[in-house]
Amino acid sequence: MKSVLFTFYIYLLVLVTFPIMFLIALLVWIITRPFDKNLFALQQVSCFWASLYTWLNPFWSVKILDKHKIDRKKVYVMISNHQSLVDILAIYRFFTHYKWVSKIENAKAPFSGWNMRLNRHVLFDRKSKSGIVKMINDCVERIKEGSSIMIFPEGTRSKDGNIQRFKEGAFRVALETKSPILPIVLDGSANALPKNEYIFRNNSKIIVKILDEVPYESFKDLNEKEVAIKMHDLISSELDKLRESRG
Repeated sequence: MKSVLFTFYIYLLVLVTFPIMFLIALLVWIITRPFDKNLFALQQVSCFWASLYTWLNPFWSVKILDKHKIDRKKVYVMISNHQSLVDILAIYRFFTHYKWVSKIENAKAPFSGWNMRLNRHVLFDRKSKSGIVKMINDCVERIKEGSSIMIFPEGTRSKDGNIQRFKEGAFRVALETKSPILPIVLDGSANALPKNEYIFRNNSKIIVKILDEVPYESFKDLNEKEVAIKMHDLISSELDKLRESRG
């Protein structure tokens, strides 16, 4: 019963805030677009918007470790394991600049999807090969423009919290653009909202840890599949350490 009431509160909060925050985002976009080509200001509004749902949530805690490892002057291919939709809210708490890589279905949602299009996030059709090719080309374009990209290389949320095989697209982008990779480890969000469920759970402790960046020089002689395996092993190992430290 407590979870049902908590879920009602979250949905009510979304219902009230989505139209308001979208109008604010639209206004910021209109004002700043002529001189802010990469939409840095709009990204900050989006970070604030997403963070509201953890700030105004008495039952979830979000702890970000080693945030100082993000160099805001650098452009990264940012990657993370993926446990829940709540991951997105937690990563927005970085308040740093990047473009999400997301399936195009997410952009069809009212308000939040419209905001994704305003932000020029990379949207793709994962059901077609041409959609994947376009996604990679769009990621390369965003990086060349000066925006990092943020991608979940598993491609979908984990069913059991363990990390699935990494797809190679993100690493092809890193190799093609000679960009450093910023690995991120996330745990605890599956307890907040498991995959394919719509009832939020309370008393969830979410931890996000930013690892040391992986410079291009350290993987330039590998192919995208080899880089994917290397990053998968790194994040899996760090996830195990994070869980051990939590007890």
